Amino acid sequence: MFIQTEQTPNPATLKFLPGREVLAEGTANFTSAEDAARSPLAERLFAVEGVVGVFFGTDFVSVTKEDSREWYLLKPAILGVVMEHFTAGRPVMLEDAASGDEGHSESGEDSEVVSQIKELLDTRVRPAVAQDGGDIVFRGFDKGVVYLHMQGACQGCPSSTATLKMGIENMLRHYIPEVVEVRPVL
Repeated sequence: MFIQTEQTPNPATLKFLPGREVLAEGTANFTSAEDAARSPLAERLFAVEGVVGVFFGTDFVSVTKEDSREWYLLKPAILGVVMEHFTAGRPVMLEDAASGDEGHSESGEDSEVVSQIKELLDTRVRPAVAQDGGDIVFRGFDKGVVYLHMQGACQGCPSSTATLKMGIENMLRHYIPEVVEVRPVL
């Protein structure tokens, strides 16, 4: 098994591509070892000293390290965990675990504006952000303000503010006049 790695815009996060499906649908974000209980792979990755975040996409695993750690020391251990996990055929998520984040936290009937926002995020933003090892999740729309949550490599990325303001906000304002601002939520 050959696992590719890619740098992300976030220097604290590396993207690992095992060459096979990681999650069939949605994403899964783990910000602590306690969060990882629903994923055997995430639990094992958090056991590597210095790992502080794990994110799963459809075909990649993003791992975030402590700032004080160096990738050249962590990368071999992480590669070993990922390779051993997939070659042993272990599940990424436990069967009874809730499904991953589908990209939007609001449920129920959406207004036309919210539907348009979600459609643009799903078709234009999320695929591009996934290439960088992360995801952006819609959290709400209130009085012209779109609230988004950054995950994976995007969380804590130095360029995430610019991405939100210059990229996503400008695009949403262009297509949806009701949108006046985009704000991150934690």
